[in-house]
Amino acid sequence: MGQLIILRHGETEWSRDRRHTGRTDLPLTARGEDQARAVAPLVAARHLVSVVASPAERAVRTAGLAGLTVTDVDSDLWEWDYGGYEGVTSAAIREERPGWYLWDDGVIPGDADHPGESVEQVGKRADAVLARVRPLLGDGDVALVAHGHVLRVLTARWLELEPAKGRLFALDTGSVSTLGTEHGRPVITSWNVPPPA
Repeated sequence: MGQLIILRHGETEWSRDRRHTGRTDLPLTARGEDQARAVAPLVAARHLVSVVASPAERAVRTAGLAGLTVTDVDSDLWEWDYGGYEGVTSAAIREERPGWYLWDDGVIPGDADHPGESVEQVGKRADAVLARVRPLLGDGDVALVAHGHVLRVLTARWLELEPAKGRLFALDTGSVSTLGTEHGRPVITSWNVPPPA
């Protein structure tokens, strides 16, 4: 059985500044482009039967710079919709809501483009992605190129954990992780591997 190759997009201005970046479609920084190119050796040796990316420019561009050909763009891989917290740092949110933690407290509604969603809603999207890619793993590996929080939730769901357990899996920009099985049970086979220096 193949593995899921989890590739978080390279750095953007907002990820660098620790601002919540859900549906705002920002380009990669020069460093983000370098990160994407640097992971190419980590994915080049894989027998990929599919490369599925978020519709965001930062995800599709990361895939291309990493030498991957996107075979499917999946809107269920969009990042968590942060609602009224789009573009805001956790530190700024905590000034108004002391002790706020995304995984426990969620988001507030935003405008029409950023209505917000719960971790359970993100989990349902992750489940839909997994349902579509699992059948492909019989033929080889599948790469998913997307965003930090949605990929963390997807990892929790792969491991048959509740969506909020995604908080346990820190994921840096430009990193590569792999999900597989051991004795028929889902496992993490590598996690948060940085681009080679």
